[in-house]
Amino acid sequence: MTRRVLITGGAGFIGSHLADELLALGHRVRVLDSLEEQVHGEKGRRPDYLAPDIELQVGDVRDPDAVARALEGVDEVVHLAARVGVGQSMYQVGDYTGVNDHGTAVLLQALIERPVERLLVASSMSIYGEGLYLDEQGRAVDVSSRSVEQQKAGLWEPVSPTGGPLTPVPTPETHRPGLASVYALNKYVQERLCLIIGEAYNIPTVAMRFFNCFGTRQALSNPYTGVLAIFASRLLNGKAPMIFEDGMQRRDFVHVDDVVQACRLGLTHANAPGKVFNVSSGVSRTVRDVAQKLAVSVGRPDIEPEVTGTCRIGDIRHCFADITLARETLGFEPKVPLEVGLAELAEWLSRQVAVDRVDQMRTELARRGLSA
Repeated sequence: MTRRVLITGGAGFIGSHLADELLALGHRVRVLDSLEEQVHGEKGRRPDYLAPDIELQVGDVRDPDAVARALEGVDEVVHLAARVGVGQSMYQVGDYTGVNDHGTAVLLQALIERPVERLLVASSMSIYGEGLYLDEQGRAVDVSSRSVEQQKAGLWEPVSPTGGPLTPVPTPETHRPGLASVYALNKYVQERLCLIIGEAYNIPTVAMRFFNCFGTRQALSNPYTGVLAIFASRLLNGKAPMIFEDGMQRRDFVHVDDVVQACRLGLTHANAPGKVFNVSSGVSRTVRDVAQKLAVSVGRPDIEPEVTGTCRIGDIRHCFADITLARETLGFEPKVPLEVGLAELAEWLSRQVAVDRVDQMRTELARRGLSA
C-alpha cells in the first residue's frame, strides 16, 4: 500500500538514501530540510543527489508553520533533522539545543494535533558515553566519563574502581546513558520526547540509535560530521587522517544501506513501536585500522594516519553495539561488509571535491579549551 512519508532532515546523508528506498517501494516522499550551509554548501541549493520525485520543502523544523505544512497528508514521519557533532555541540550550545530539542518539541506539538500512523526518530550511540565493560572477574562495570586530568596524562583506557583493567564488550540498549556532550544529551532528549509523546497520544513510535554510519553523500566539508567523512576529506586533499588519542579506541561502523534497512523495518514491523534499537554492524574495529583501510581504498596507502596523542573533551574510549534486539525483534541483519562499503565510498570520492576544515576545527576546539 502506498504511503506518504515525511522525512525531516531528509536532504542529508541518511535521509536521502532512505528516501530512495521508500520511492523504490512505491511510497511518496516529502522532505523538510533547512539545507544548512555547513552540511550542504551553497545555502538553499537542492542537492544533486536528491531524487526528482522527492517533494522538497525548504524550512526549519523549529518553525511551527513549516512543520504544519510538511505534515499535511502525511501517514508516517521519520525524524532525522538535527545538528550533528560532539565537539561543536560543546560551544554552540544554543544552536544544538534549539534545533535538536526545540525542533523535536515543535514537531511533536504538531503531531499531537495531527497524529500519524508511525513515528521513527534517529537517536545515537553517543548517548551511551562509554560502552559496556567487564572487569577481571567478568562482572559488568559502570564506567564514568574519563576525567580531563586522566586524558591530559594520556591514560586513555578506563579502569575499574579498584584500578584494574577492563575489557570492552558489545553494548546493549539496556546500558545506562552516559551523556558526555551536549549532542549526546540532545539525542537522548529527542529519543525520550518522541517515545513519551508517542505513548501518551497513541502514536506508534520507534527510536533507533545509529552507530558510526558511513557511505556516499556524506558532507565531506563538514569537520564535525562522521569520522570516515572527515578522514576522506583529508585524504582527498593529500593530508593524513588526524586521529585523537592513540587510535586504538574501538567503534562500530555501519554502512548507510544497512541503516536504511533498519529504518524500513522500524516503519513496518508490528513489534517495533515503543522500543529502542541499536543499529550497527555488530563488529568493533579500531579507529586507526579503519583509517588505514580507507587510505588503501582511495589509493593512498602511502598516507599514514596522524595519531595526535591529544584528546577532545567529551570523547569516549570504546563503544560498539550489541544488535541482538534488532536481530530478534525486527529480523535486522547487516549485509554490507566494511571493505565493500569502503570500496563503494572510494569510487564516489574519486568524483568529489572536499574543502578540508579539520585544522580549523582543531584550532577552534583548542582555543576554547575543549581539547588537550
